[in-house]
Amino acid sequence: MWFRGCKQLCISVSLAMLVACSGDTGTGPKEVKWDRDACERCRMVVSDRFHAAQVRYLPPDKKRPEVVMFDDIGCATLWLADKPWENDPNTEIWVTDHRTGDWIDARQATYVKGNLTPMEFGLGAQLEAAPGGLDFEQAKQHIIKVEKRFDHHGVHLMERLKEQAQRRQSATEQPPTVAVD
Repeated sequence: MWFRGCKQLCISVSLAMLVACSGDTGTGPKEVKWDRDACERCRMVVSDRFHAAQVRYLPPDKKRPEVVMFDDIGCATLWLADKPWENDPNTEIWVTDHRTGDWIDARQATYVKGNLTPMEFGLGAQLEAAPGGLDFEQAKQHIIKVEKRFDHHGVHLMERLKEQAQRRQSATEQPPTVAVD
C-alpha cells in the first residue's frame, strides 16, 4: 500500500516538473535564442539585446497564445498595425531596455531618440521618464514617419528590384553597337 502511494506521488511530481519545464508560461516575454531567432517582419536575425521586441497574442483560431520576435520596436509596431489583435488588452508587447537589456512592457516604456537600432528607427526604451521622451503612441507615430521617409520594408523596394532586373535584362538583349572609323 505504501509503495503504491509513493509510486503515485513520484509520478505526479514528475509530471508537474515536466509541465513546469516545458517552457512557455502563457504570459510575459519568451526566452530569445539570440542570433538564431528571426524577426517576424523583416526576417533579420534577432541579435541586439538592447533593442529587441516581442509580441504575445492569441490568434482567433488558436487556444494558446503565440509569441513572435522582432529585432526592433519599429518592426514590432508596424507588423502589429494591421493585425486584428493589435488593440486587444490581452496582447502583450515587450521591448528590451536600451541600457540593461531587461524586458519591459512596451506600452509603459518611455522611448528616447538617438539610439543606433537594427532597423534605424532610432528609439531606445526605458521605464523612467526622460526629457524629450516619447510615450508608446508617440513612438508609434515616430516609427510611421521613419518608415515613410525611408520605406524600409515596403513593396516599393520589390518594385525597384524588379525595375532594376528589367533594366539589366534589356541592356543585355540590345545588340552591341560597333564603331566604324
